[in-house]
Amino acid sequence: VQLQASGGGLVQAGGSLRLSCASSKSIVGMNVVGWYRQAPGNQRELVAALISGGSTNYADSVKGRFTISRDNAKNTVYLQMNSLKPEDTAVYYCAAQDYSDPHGDYMGQGTQVTVSS
Repeated sequence: VQLQASGGGLVQAGGSLRLSCASSKSIVGMNVVGWYRQAPGNQRELVAALISGGSTNYADSVKGRFTISRDNAKNTVYLQMNSLKPEDTAVYYCAAQDYSDPHGDYMGQGTQVTVSS
């Protein structure tokens, strides 16, 4: 499974970006889809996750500002990021898990998000 993230860029604080993650395989069967990020010198952290039953999980630092969603017809996962802050600057990675596959942990290449103050 190939996951291709896009939509990153340079934005001023307070601005918005929407990241997209296109999957080469149907995401309908994925149990979890989500976004991670890693800033220089920091560990990779979970930003948002969408569980197959519809529940979501967000890092405390992005609650109320970021929204994860999926379009099953397009095999695409989105991360809408509003009210961006300089501390949101990081490389963002999309990920997916398929519990039925013993090798079902997938992560794509990242996309850089830079928020200027």
